Amino acid sequence: MAARRRRADHDFTWEGVEVLAYKPPEAGAAPTFHDLTRQVLFEGDQSASQVRFFDVAPGGHTTLERHGHAHAVIVLRGGGRCLVGHQVLDLRPFDLVEIGPWEWHQFRAAADGPLGFVCIVDRDRDRPQLPAPGELEELARDPAVGTFLAAPEAPEAPPGPPAPDAAVPEVPEAPAAAPAPGAPA
Repeated sequence: MAARRRRADHDFTWEGVEVLAYKPPEAGAAPTFHDLTRQVLFEGDQSASQVRFFDVAPGGHTTLERHGHAHAVIVLRGGGRCLVGHQVLDLRPFDLVEIGPWEWHQFRAAADGPLGFVCIVDRDRDRPQLPAPGELEELARDPAVGTFLAAPEAPEAPPGPPAPDAAVPEVPEAPAAAPAPGAPA
């Protein structure tokens, strides 16, 4: 039986989980992604899902692609932006992004920090499709999408909640209240 718990390290790696290349390089093709890794955190024999963690270095990005299966992404650290369909969304920790079937999508880390996210997807799924030149032109006609596609990297991360490992300031205890008049001390 597989481990029931895998402890995470502070660098967003997990016990017994190999850090892999995002995708194998395609012979003779220009890379469609930049500076990221993938970890398969869960893929059970009794489950139809796979849980993966992607770690995108500052200024890196995933492939612009679409496919027939839906999936969900939960940001765990850092920030950046993503394209989903014709929407460009700012990302910060704990955001949930839903990607429907056949929606174009791409995730980009901010220039000033990494973007780490969990992706929950079907274990058995179809292969992604890359945009043909005409499809890329069609996407870029939308001004926000065109700007996103033309940008080499996402801008600085938007402000968000503190990271889970951030120090939480201590709150001093309030002084004890004086007893109410006439109450026993």
